[in-house]
Amino acid sequence: MHRGRSRPSLGERAAGSGVGPPPGFDAPPVDPAPPPLPVGGGPSAREDPGRHCWVHAPPGAPGTVPGLLVEWRQRPGGWQGRVAYAVPGPHGPVLVEAWLPAGSLEQR
Repeated sequence: MHRGRSRPSLGERAAGSGVGPPPGFDAPPVDPAPPPLPVGGGPSAREDPGRHCWVHAPPGAPGTVPGLLVEWRQRPGGWQGRVAYAVPGPHGPVLVEAWLPAGSLEQR
């Protein structure tokens, strides 16, 4: 478990289940830690969950909007951050949660 969590993560529970990947599944190698946010030298999101960030050109909003980085994951194309941010909607602000490339996130 990670600091601040009262239960194991989904990944930890899956690893402890005894069920492996399907036959023929080759997962890409995983780096041990996510990258820090591109600007500044602060701790990574894994060490400090719920970190404020700027989201550049997110889907549904032009320009840059403030967001909350919730977690990191690694994919074959690189690291992605799960962020929450608000965009204007027809009846007021709409909260969006999305996985975005690390390059579109900046430390706030």
